[in-house]
Amino acid sequence: MAKRIITVFGATGKQGGSVVKKFLEDPKLQPEWSIRGVTRDVSSASAKALTAKGVEMVTANVDDKASLVKALSGSAAAFAMTNYWDKADMDLEIQQGKNLADAAKEAGVQHYIWSSLPNVTKLSGGVLKHVYHFDSKAAVEEYVREIGIPATFFLPGIFMSNFPGGMLRPSPDDGGAYRLRMPFAGDRPISLFDSGNDSGSYVKAIVLRRDELLGKRVLASSGEVTGDEMVATFSRLYPEAGKGAKFEQVTPQAYQAAMQGPDFINEELTENMRLIGEFGYFGGESLEPSLAIVEDKLTSWEDHLKAARAFADLK
Repeated sequence: MAKRIITVFGATGKQGGSVVKKFLEDPKLQPEWSIRGVTRDVSSASAKALTAKGVEMVTANVDDKASLVKALSGSAAAFAMTNYWDKADMDLEIQQGKNLADAAKEAGVQHYIWSSLPNVTKLSGGVLKHVYHFDSKAAVEEYVREIGIPATFFLPGIFMSNFPGGMLRPSPDDGGAYRLRMPFAGDRPISLFDSGNDSGSYVKAIVLRRDELLGKRVLASSGEVTGDEMVATFSRLYPEAGKGAKFEQVTPQAYQAAMQGPDFINEELTENMRLIGEFGYFGGESLEPSLAIVEDKLTSWEDHLKAARAFADLK
């Protein structure tokens, strides 16, 4: 019996790469599925490495629907995503997402898995209306539903990789002690997700439960951890580096003022963090139904910290 094809966009990136790895290696998936990976440059070292493992690597342009139809041709399933940060243009990301959806419908894809996010403007009642990289993906999700593709929606939590050496870093103003500064209280739950390790485990669960999950949203996270707990785990694992480490609540204004990017991106990212504090990353929706479908072990915050390259030399 011929294997079914799953086409994975962003195959050389974190989310897509995790999906490819899972379908290559998992004993439940490997006998049933062949993988087609979509990337910008099939001649890159990362693309060639996947080709060597048996992945059919193809190129397609999210601005060119014909190339997307070709990439999706013959696919039983597809994992699709877009990268807002490539251009930081909400309207462009929505159009790219619609191009992908239209192509999937034209190609007859029977299970379309869209990497989505909550609509923060709606969720917050208009209080937070500048989290464009969430609202754009939510708009595409709405479009996918409108045009009637058989789909499941994968919503990743906040990436753990944002923290080691990034949000959790030494503070020059505090003698080099580590600080995690956020515009919300340290006891607020944060829906953490290791996209590079666990996206594949969630997509595996979605594919294996296709009929049950058509039309549903899957909230991808290994669980909720507070900022205080995140810092406490860091200090326990790295007692020398973690000496004096603290979570500190700052005002949204101070949080935004400390950022180095363009003003509109600083505002967007500050509102993104306010979402966690004021409404909850997923609007207070329980993670339990989504956690229950995953049979693989997910990556905890402690697991992620132990493997973080930024902390490799800490003691």
